[in-house]
Amino acid sequence: MDEDEFAAVYAENYRALFGYALRRCESPDDAADVVAETFTVAWRRADDLPPGDEARLWLYGVARRVLANHRRGEQRHAAKTAMLRDELAAAPPLTPAPMDGTPVAQVFRALPERDRELLSLVAWEGLSHAEIAKVLGCSRNAVSIRLHRARKRFARALRAAGVDEVPAVRNTRLEMEGNRG
Repeated sequence: MDEDEFAAVYAENYRALFGYALRRCESPDDAADVVAETFTVAWRRADDLPPGDEARLWLYGVARRVLANHRRGEQRHAAKTAMLRDELAAAPPLTPAPMDGTPVAQVFRALPERDRELLSLVAWEGLSHAEIAKVLGCSRNAVSIRLHRARKRFARALRAAGVDEVPAVRNTRLEMEGNRG
């Protein structure tokens, strides 16, 4: 089956399949995903697609199986979400980020996201430059340069906000291991 023939099958059957999925899904977005997956399967198996009206029935069969997979995925997601919710409810409360509500925290939140991410990976997560490079998918040298620039921007922003002294933030992992790189 060539692209033009497939496009004709798509145009002829899309509305009917979308209605089918819409009546069986919780949201229009889910229905659209089901129809898209149905036609993806049909494209991959174009040689199996029967001619004429049989194509519509074959597509309904594919859509039915896609819907079943979709429902199983939703059930797995709901079960995992419930399990995580129970684990979080049983876990001790997380401590707030260091210095929440202080002028330093306000300046930090005003930094660009890329600077906050770098500074957080060092200060709060205790990652080395090499580890940050792996997280960000860049070289260790790039991390060093970006971190140097982020620290300079943070220091400038602190000075501009009139913050002269920054309270020490304890990070036990960093104190015990030092900055490994």
